[in-house]
Amino acid sequence: MPDSPAIDHLTQAEAEAELERLAAAMAEADRLYFQHDAPSISDAEYDALKRRNLAIEARFPDLVRADSPSHRVGAAPSEQFAPVAHGAPMLSLDNAFTDEEVDEFATRVRRFLRIDPLIPIAFCAEPKIDGLSANIRYERGVLVQGATRGDGRTGEDITQNLRTLKDIPERLAGEGWPELIEIRGEVYMELAAFAAMNAALEQKGERTYVNPRNSAAGSLRQLDPAITATRPLRFFAYAWGEISAPFATTQMEALGRLESWGFRVNPLSQRVEGAEGLAAVYAAMAKARGALDFDIDGVVFKVDRLDWQDRLGFVGRVPRWAIARKFPPEQAQTTLEGIDIQVGRTGAMTPVARLKAVFVGGATVANVTLHNADEIARKDVRIGDTVIVQRAGDVIPQIAGVIDDEAHKARAPYDFPHICPCPLKTPVVRETTGGGAETVVRRCTGELACPFQKIEHLKHFVSRKAFDIEGLGEKQLTAFYEDGLIHEPADIFTLEERDKASLKKLKDRERAGDLSTKNLFAAIHARRTVPLERFILSLGVRHVGETTALTMARGYGSADAFLKAMDLVAAGDEEAKAELDAMDQVGEAVIEAAADYFGEDHNRRVVQNLYDQLQVLDAAQPKTDTPVAGKTVVFTGTLEKMTRDEAKAQAERLGAKVASSVSKKTDIVVAGPGAGSKLKLAAELGLQTMNEDEWLAFIKPSVP
Repeated sequence: MPDSPAIDHLTQAEAEAELERLAAAMAEADRLYFQHDAPSISDAEYDALKRRNLAIEARFPDLVRADSPSHRVGAAPSEQFAPVAHGAPMLSLDNAFTDEEVDEFATRVRRFLRIDPLIPIAFCAEPKIDGLSANIRYERGVLVQGATRGDGRTGEDITQNLRTLKDIPERLAGEGWPELIEIRGEVYMELAAFAAMNAALEQKGERTYVNPRNSAAGSLRQLDPAITATRPLRFFAYAWGEISAPFATTQMEALGRLESWGFRVNPLSQRVEGAEGLAAVYAAMAKARGALDFDIDGVVFKVDRLDWQDRLGFVGRVPRWAIARKFPPEQAQTTLEGIDIQVGRTGAMTPVARLKAVFVGGATVANVTLHNADEIARKDVRIGDTVIVQRAGDVIPQIAGVIDDEAHKARAPYDFPHICPCPLKTPVVRETTGGGAETVVRRCTGELACPFQKIEHLKHFVSRKAFDIEGLGEKQLTAFYEDGLIHEPADIFTLEERDKASLKKLKDRERAGDLSTKNLFAAIHARRTVPLERFILSLGVRHVGETTALTMARGYGSADAFLKAMDLVAAGDEEAKAELDAMDQVGEAVIEAAADYFGEDHNRRVVQNLYDQLQVLDAAQPKTDTPVAGKTVVFTGTLEKMTRDEAKAQAERLGAKVASSVSKKTDIVVAGPGAGSKLKLAAELGLQTMNEDEWLAFIKPSVP
């Protein structure tokens, strides 16, 4: 069975096109899963999407998108419930699909903490329950609020519904609980109870549920708590969020405390040591899975010591101290009914297989990416074929192969379009690298004149991580574009004035009205003042994702300085390019993309038109009262008291800007053993240099 293209072999252009497709696919899956309890793909398929996205971002950090799935957890809460801000974010986990990947996780933990190989690392292994996450807030031992995960920071208020669950105490039992604590766990439905409930619903002629997870989610998110009370819901506690005081030193001790306070804790949770222990407990839980009365889709491994968890911290929105080892995927056969072409923001064309819907592992699959023209040819996929759909561990949901029968041989091979499906019918070209070599990416040559690309740029502009304009979603934005009301971002901010002068008012449009129009204008007005990093991110410069935009915002400080620098970069100014290159996590790809973007007169006009409508706030520094606040720091050589990542994170918390290369704008160079050219350049420029001990003494008064 043929394999999908390996991530290690992707070109930068291929990776960018793939990240664009992944972001769109996962956003829609999140919306259906979290807001409507109606998953369009299975958990395994979603995990594969997420894993491929993370792997591509790790290899191409400059390509991280504004709407990257790695920057979000779940989806925005539904408007049916009041919003609840979590005291501490409810974040997601990285996934592993092989023992080798779990070994790599354990190795990363040991390397980050610099733990001697002879010292064992203990982990807490917990079954990964396939249910709905909930966050329950207790104050002085009394339940005061309960919420869904939502987008990880804001959930839905389902307090009264959670009160109906017998596994969730109104008052904490025992002693030793903090005055304030958020208890977290999974609401689920036992398999026997699910079957009995479905049978009763069917007998009444009512709608039945597809699987226990959907059933639990639908039951918990009822507007009437009395309905929730009739559903056989259970709850396992396994974590905590905001706390007023520590209550344990290890994960296993914490689970014991939760149990003593009146919660059910999964009895399969256990402490293990080393790679062999992790592999053994995974194998045991996989074997026991079929005999359990609840669904699990993997095992979660957490570093047991809580002080080590604190040191490890987070990368992006996932903890370094935990990982989910997922169970293997499944396969199914179905018919390929057609191939649709999607045109992304950069013009990259992605073929998507339209399948006869097939039910696999608890979800219905109807669309699967085919990646590119070369992939179609390599797999010899033809419309009408019987294909094998696979949820593989290291790739997105895919067509793993075709049934090579006589009917397949009789069908014509697929001919990839030579003309863009947009109304302009512009030619399609095969993208080349800087050296002239061809890539697998086919791209529409229409650029910003191509309607598909224009609308994708606008969608990016209003996306959650950019301007995040409430009420201006994809559907409405597309309608405004098609009606000629919005063609570039600045048009959004002139919409109200133009509407006043128009004979055809927005409030008179179908499904509009006075209130919704006023709310839209208010939401737009609220975004006239925007942080610098969001402004930079919204422009859609290739390779400039959320992290890079924040780095550039902190580096330049103000929009005027940023735009002036970008004009200089576009003009080929070597000093401006060197200044940009010195910023942490900014490389040649970003510099070239910025030069191309701001070197295009049309783009510069669009940016200026937008800037004229806004008040862009200067970048905020994390701290101003420390010895390094506002200073640019470079770490070089080998650090012995902490890892490089820990040092960078610490410096940024104290308000410093961390750069990756030395320039005349560098303030401090911290050099460990083995420092070479950077330390030499610092001496030539007369910069302040210090060793690791001097640095730690320098910042000590500001470190909590």
